Amino acid sequence: MTNSNQKPAFTLRDRALKATIWRNQSEKGAHYSVQFTRIYTATDQQVKDTHSFSQSDLLRLSHMAAKAYDLIAEYRENDKLSQPATGAL
Repeated sequence: MTNSNQKPAFTLRDRALKATIWRNQSEKGAHYSVQFTRIYTATDQQVKDTHSFSQSDLLRLSHMAAKAYDLIAEYRENDKLSQPATGAL
């Protein structure tokens, strides 16, 4: 999914929920992916994350997904604007 040296393009947070947006470059241009996680403290007091969500997380998760969608749309638009123009005048 991601290179361990790569940093996220953006991270959204809502309490224990997190949406990490990754930008990946290929020969076809940039593409984006989103990883959703929930942060929790385990019984051994270590902070961990999971990709499992409870019913009470789902509405907040859906709002985060909508925000991530909008951010990626902005990133893609900026990517288009920063590409050199092709074709004849």
